[in-house]
Amino acid sequence: MRFEILRIDKFLNAVNITKRRTIAQDMLQSGVVFINSIKVKASKNVQIGDVIELVYLSKTQRFEVLDIPTMKNIPKSQKDLYVKELV
Repeated sequence: MRFEILRIDKFLNAVNITKRRTIAQDMLQSGVVFINSIKVKASKNVQIGDVIELVYLSKTQRFEVLDIPTMKNIPKSQKDLYVKELV
């Protein structure tokens, strides 16, 4: 069993949910990022099984964390190995 953890701002960038880490940090400062329905800061660690919610003006996106990447960035084609978008 692996116990890898990653900060939410780094995770959002690594799995290609946001284009840049600074965008993720801005979203976290604006209070639109939630993990398991709790508003979080950039230092919050993501764990397998967490549900990440991004609240935009016109929509809300939810993702379930399937795995934690060991690389700084993963190819976009491998995004489905790390997160599953929930409807």
